Amino acid sequence: EHYTVQEARIYTRPEAPVPVYVSGFGPRGAELAGRIGDGYVLAMPEAELVKMFRDSGGGDKPVQAGTKVCWDEDADAALKTAHRLWGNEGLGGQTSQILPRPKDFAALMSLVPPETVAESVACGPDPDRHVAQMRQYLDADIDEVYVQQIGPDMDGFFAAWEQGVLPELRG
Repeated sequence: EHYTVQEARIYTRPEAPVPVYVSGFGPRGAELAGRIGDGYVLAMPEAELVKMFRDSGGGDKPVQAGTKVCWDEDADAALKTAHRLWGNEGLGGQTSQILPRPKDFAALMSLVPPETVAESVACGPDPDRHVAQMRQYLDADIDEVYVQQIGPDMDGFFAAWEQGVLPELRG
């Protein structure tokens, strides 16, 4: 449903324009983000793409990335949860970008062994594993990293990161 209005105006506009960050997953996306974006967003710690963004006009504009972890006291339970809820990250090529429905992802999950998920998602209580995953992003010159806890134990995740992960990254 929509409405047609005449002389519409937003009276609560911000004083400065809202920055627009461009998401890109390859060289062309990184170059475009550098030329036209106020920042760059990517999903993997790819230093070459960050460099391409900066060299294409991005300069010192912010680079953001997101990553997933599955903290749990039991590493095996964490891996099972990560595989069940986010195993599609292990699908090859463009598959995870083009499947139209959740049931299509579910149909392909047998192609993703848990070991593949464990390669890209820190699972379990070991803070060193979580620190290592984060260091990949920091080493790729990414300014802001957003971490998603896949598992259900949010209190445990926050406590573990506060006590064992963030001090290592800040030190």
